[in-house]
Amino acid sequence: MTDHETGFDGEEGRANRPIALRPQAPIVPAANIAGRSLMIVIAIMSFLACLTLGAVILVQDTANSWQSEISREITIQIKPQDGLDMEKSLEEAREIALGFAGATDASIVDKEATARLLEPWLGEGLDIDELPVPRLVIVTIDEDSPPDFTAMRAALGDALPNVILDDHRTWVDRLVKMANTTVLIGIAILALVFTATVLTVVFATRGALSGNRHIVEVLHFVGAEAGFVASHFQRHFFLIALKGATAGGIAAAVLFVAASIWASNNIATPESDQTNALFGGFSVGAGGYVGIFAVVVIIAFLTALTTRITVMRTIWEIDMIRSDPGRGI
Repeated sequence: MTDHETGFDGEEGRANRPIALRPQAPIVPAANIAGRSLMIVIAIMSFLACLTLGAVILVQDTANSWQSEISREITIQIKPQDGLDMEKSLEEAREIALGFAGATDASIVDKEATARLLEPWLGEGLDIDELPVPRLVIVTIDEDSPPDFTAMRAALGDALPNVILDDHRTWVDRLVKMANTTVLIGIAILALVFTATVLTVVFATRGALSGNRHIVEVLHFVGAEAGFVASHFQRHFFLIALKGATAGGIAAAVLFVAASIWASNNIATPESDQTNALFGGFSVGAGGYVGIFAVVVIIAFLTALTTRITVMRTIWEIDMIRSDPGRGI
């Protein structure tokens, strides 16, 4: 009987038969509970980091806007008193201000606008005539060549009672300090978030190494270099961090877009006016979204770098134990 008839291929048949290769399992499991948990943690940290960055940009832009507006405007305030013709006094104050070089324009804040400014605190339907509410004249000045505020203040005081000229210099100084403090606080929070991310990745990497330590040791002892083993862990945790950071960044971007849409749909309401005064239009601009993208990239690469350093250090510890057996006891 031939080999074909007996069901045997013979030496030649076995030589020509393709060898079935056993699929290689990754050093680090592609998906596990720890990986999913780490992804969620990184997503939360990325969201907080992007939120902090966006808040800093909003406050900084608003502070710059306030500073720009304040630096080109001064306010004349007249307090009501018995027998004072408020409208005449306001017009007189306006004319005195415009008489100084450097004052380009002046406008009187009417009763309706004054009542609207007070609505968030006193409610609607205010009768300004029944309340001792000061009235304002807003004077626009030339920033490059401002008027003599001391002389203007003296002229107003000689002509009108209960008049106050506010050049907002105190507010400008406070705004600059507030903006700088906000930036420093934001940087500190970002540093804390990145530090927490690094520590979380270190613990997650060491946990993965503990579960696969015997594989790492065997690969390393048979000749696999530390860089080869570290690259597998680095790739694994980089993808986890990239997915988590992207999810957190997208969530923060969606939140800012939703807040901006809300602000634009609620224009000319007391709540919207106060919100816009504090945070602008909730628009972080193109720079804000570029910053969110940068945070995502930084977190992903920071995670990869942290993972590589942790794995290399762990393998170094294995080499130290192997070279000094007494340390493993």
